[in-house]
Amino acid sequence: MLSYCSFIAKEDNNANGYTLHKHYHDNLYGFPITDDNELFARLVLEINQAGLSWTTILKKEAAFRNAYHNFNIQKVAAYQQKDIDRLLNDAGIIRNRLKVNAAIHNANVIMQLQKQYGSFKNWLDIHHPKTKQAWVLLFKQHFKFTGGEIVNEFLMSIGYLPGAHDKDCNIFNKVLKTKPAWSIQTLKK
Repeated sequence: MLSYCSFIAKEDNNANGYTLHKHYHDNLYGFPITDDNELFARLVLEINQAGLSWTTILKKEAAFRNAYHNFNIQKVAAYQQKDIDRLLNDAGIIRNRLKVNAAIHNANVIMQLQKQYGSFKNWLDIHHPKTKQAWVLLFKQHFKFTGGEIVNEFLMSIGYLPGAHDKDCNIFNKVLKTKPAWSIQTLKK
């Protein structure tokens, strides 16, 4: 299977969503995120990608940001039935009740983690490093709609697990300079 870096290196401007993928690959994928709302945004986007292509999610990102109040955790956590109905009728996003409910539930979980740990980022840092399997178990204890692939992609995309970029990718060293969490080698069980 072609790696994401290899797909980008082919420079196929005719490929569906190539420009969106190139921007994401070169500027966002694997780079650490410190802002809790942006961490939440990435989690919601990864959850919504389940069963769909990442191209679909990248094309709908602006609509997601608009629909979910720019992923403001406090606002999403306070969503009521009218907000759920609004989201389920918004053709610009993925209209899946389980994914919408997961976003609201997960926003509430993150608010609790913020109270306990100061931030969602701090919670991630306190638990890092872990194996993928240990991360998945931890996420399943707290969050909804967080299976192995979603957790893996979420954590790779924000720099907590390695593998976002091939070592020979020209972005690999750019990411490494930002000191992603995965570059710490000691694992906690």
